[in-house]
Amino acid sequence: MTGGEIHRLVLCRRVVSDNMKKAYVCVIITAFLFGTMEVSCKIGGGGLDSLQLTLLRFVIGAIVLLPFAVAEMRKNNVKLKASDMGQLALTGIVGIPVSMVLFQMGVMTTNASTASVLFCVNPVFTMVFAHFLAGENMSRSKVAIMGLALLGILFMFRPWDIQGGNSVRGMICMILAAFFFGIYTVASKKVIKKIGMFAQASICFLIGCAVLLVIMLLLDKPVISGISESVPIILYTGIIVTGVGYYCFFKSIQLADATTGSFAFFLKPAIAPVIAVIVLGEDILWNTVAGIMCILGASFLNILNNRR
Repeated sequence: MTGGEIHRLVLCRRVVSDNMKKAYVCVIITAFLFGTMEVSCKIGGGGLDSLQLTLLRFVIGAIVLLPFAVAEMRKNNVKLKASDMGQLALTGIVGIPVSMVLFQMGVMTTNASTASVLFCVNPVFTMVFAHFLAGENMSRSKVAIMGLALLGILFMFRPWDIQGGNSVRGMICMILAAFFFGIYTVASKKVIKKIGMFAQASICFLIGCAVLLVIMLLLDKPVISGISESVPIILYTGIIVTGVGYYCFFKSIQLADATTGSFAFFLKPAIAPVIAVIVLGEDILWNTVAGIMCILGASFLNILNNRR
């Protein structure tokens, strides 16, 4: 190996090392911001309709991501076809009017700590849908991961004695939100390969919000009325949690890989309940700790499995 080749190799290793450091910083920021999601949505939902808050935060989040989406599409010289728009529309509908509306309804009828942990099982649903919809293998290790996550859900439900602040309806909404978010994730993969992560997210958010707006008008739900007293929390959930949170999440994947980015969902179940205790004064009971440990274990095993 020549001196020039050695120099290039050293430079390459430095770039990779620097990118990994930046990726881990992005993962930590993502985990913290996503960890505040349920608490902020619960506070915001106290003065706003669930559909209204979902619409506002994802419109704002889409606008925050839009400049990065445009730059990404120009860089990749992307030209969207009718079939691409159709797939983006279906994905956006599953993501916003279905998954995220269920998410907000679940947040409002459960403890924020319970909601945050239950939603973190969405990577397990993604794994299942990837098997049935994308033909990925369902190995024994994946079955074990799924079983551990389901055990965590059982502890969070605690059907023998439901914790105060939780409701069966709310917890079912959160599991369905995670279920449909798993479908959203699998459906996004094909389009992401073509147009990029920022473009896919921004377009899906906007299309999903447009559909949600139509639904709200048909149901005579408020769109902008009553938001004056909730402007700070709307801006926080829209700009910081949704916009900056998703930006950091996608950036961590760009700098490293999808498995590294998924560490955010491993850290979130440990962060969100602490924030719920500090901000909302919620109680963390033994079953919540057991559920968190099971879902953390399932998330960690899922990350190791993806690494292999």
